[in-house]
Amino acid sequence: MSTPVSHLRRCLVAVVLLAAAGIGAQTWESPNAGPFRTVSDGADGKLMLLGYDAVAYFTDGQAVKGDAAIKVEHLGVTYRFASEAHKAEFMREPQKYMPQFGGFCSNGINYAVPWGAGGGPNTWRIYRGKPYVFGGQSSRADFEMDTERNLALAHRYWNDEVAGSNAVLTRIKRLVFRVPHYKTDRALREEWESKLAAKTLPVMPGAPQVVPAN
Repeated sequence: MSTPVSHLRRCLVAVVLLAAAGIGAQTWESPNAGPFRTVSDGADGKLMLLGYDAVAYFTDGQAVKGDAAIKVEHLGVTYRFASEAHKAEFMREPQKYMPQFGGFCSNGINYAVPWGAGGGPNTWRIYRGKPYVFGGQSSRADFEMDTERNLALAHRYWNDEVAGSNAVLTRIKRLVFRVPHYKTDRALREEWESKLAAKTLPVMPGAPQVVPAN
C-alpha cells in the first residue's frame, strides 16, 4: 500500500520527467518582421544579406551573390536572387528563407545587441531548417561553441527586447548595460582555441554549412 509520502514522491518524479521531455522537444521560434539589418547598394537602399541570394543557401549549399536585376521587396526590404526560379521560390514561402533575427548577426542577438551583417562565405549556417547569419566567421565560431544554449538566449532576447524595437537604441543600451552572460572577444577567443586544441568543438572548422535537424 502506498503512503501519502510515496505517492507525492511519484508525482514529483512524473512532473520532473514531463518537464525534461518538454525541454528536449522545445523548438525556438521568433517573429521575423523587423527590425532588419540592411545595406545600401545602388538603387536598393534597404538590401538584405549584403545582396546574397536567400534561397541559394538551401538549394546550392553556399553563399551566392544575387543579381541586382532579379529582386523582390518584402516587408519593406529588398532581397536579390541569382535566378528567377529562386525569386519565385522565395515569394512562395518567404518565411522559410528569410534570415532569423532580421539578418542581424546571431551572435550579437545572443547578447541583445542588434549589429553586424552577414550572409557571405563562412558567415551563415542553416540549423534546424532555419537560416542564421553572422557578422564574421569568428562570430559564428563563438556562437557554435554552445549552439543550443546560445540559440535559446538569442531567441529570448530577440522576443523580449529586439523585435519591433529601434535597433540603434537597443544596441546602444546593451553596449552600456551588458547581459549577465557577456564575455569579451578575448575571453571567447581563448575558450575557442582551447576547445579547438582539445578537439571538443561541436562544429569543427571545415564542417558542412548545413547542420541536420537531428
